[in-house]
Amino acid sequence: MSKKVKVFVGTNKGGFIFSSTAARKRWQVSDIHFKSWNVMHMQMDPRDQRLHAAVSHFVYGATTHYSDDLGKTWTQAKQVPALTRASKSGRPPSTVDEAFRAEAGDDIKEKPEKMIQVWNIMPGRADEPNVLYAGAQPASLFISRDRGETWTLNENLFDHPHRGVWNPGAGGLCLHTILLDPTNEKRMYIAVSAAGCYRTDDGGQTWKPFNKNVRADFMPDKFPEFGQCVHKMAMHPSNPQVLYQQNHCGVYRSDNAGEDWVDIGDGKLPSRFGFPIAVHPTDPRTVYVALEESDEYRMSVDGKFSVWRSRNGGDSWKRLTKGLPEKAHLVVLREAMATDSFEDAGIYIGTNTGQLFYSRDSGDSWKLMADFLPPIHSVEAAVVEE
Repeated sequence: MSKKVKVFVGTNKGGFIFSSTAARKRWQVSDIHFKSWNVMHMQMDPRDQRLHAAVSHFVYGATTHYSDDLGKTWTQAKQVPALTRASKSGRPPSTVDEAFRAEAGDDIKEKPEKMIQVWNIMPGRADEPNVLYAGAQPASLFISRDRGETWTLNENLFDHPHRGVWNPGAGGLCLHTILLDPTNEKRMYIAVSAAGCYRTDDGGQTWKPFNKNVRADFMPDKFPEFGQCVHKMAMHPSNPQVLYQQNHCGVYRSDNAGEDWVDIGDGKLPSRFGFPIAVHPTDPRTVYVALEESDEYRMSVDGKFSVWRSRNGGDSWKRLTKGLPEKAHLVVLREAMATDSFEDAGIYIGTNTGQLFYSRDSGDSWKLMADFLPPIHSVEAAVVEE
């Protein structure tokens, strides 16, 4: 057996799987998966190599699928992540719309919220066999205890007292980030646009906002308790006290599990606006971001597509451009940056105009892996034995 690299790309017209040897010099691409469906995220569970996909269709709604043969065949979850909350009236939900937030009772006249999209699927910890988590829109967290075959809503987050004043970002009210503390099975983080970062220390029973010192320039109070527009968060499992986030209003690091945040971009990066952020697989102080000119001009800074890398936790940054187009007005969405697990890391980044770039040397140089794909929503990478 030898090591193979798989890159899973979700687009608004289907999913693609790119494959290469560990050398990562030549790539083969699969046929399209879920043709004409919106594939928001594809994620391999490293514990059992089951592949999961979050998909939606404007007619058929949102659901998840899983595959035990690297995408050759797919099985739809027995119940879509929406089909989880039992009605207090005792009646099962009769439609997908009802299923997401089943009626609280016949005396409640509120219309059930509609499930729009599953944004992110996160495998559980090594000591949580069969457990996965999923974030969805409108902002909600789901858990599966049977390898993604059925899902249950975390009602405590769904019923959070802050929820009524959360505001959707341009992409909707989405729960797009799930981070699990590998040293504390009761602690996890979620990020919602636009609500901010929330943490639980009791396995999801209670959730508290952790946004101290994070700006919200679009609000009257520039440093509110919650309401910040987090674009993406990242953590290295070897150092879970340290968190990074790419925000609507800057790039931040927390050195104390989110208790407070430090602005690591102000005066060091040319823009405070961008979406994706990733951490090097073997160096927890090496961080990557892609930036845009501003929240008004959402294209490459100075018209030159680039990735920025810090090797010291954000104390300083270097603009990486070798092999990237010198004149290009490109956008990278929040899920569209990933790394593989090699020490000389592969970094993968996709654009909303269908270009997929990769680096085999931790970002020092780049090549084009694919062009003319549909708009890319997400990129994930995995190293497998074949």
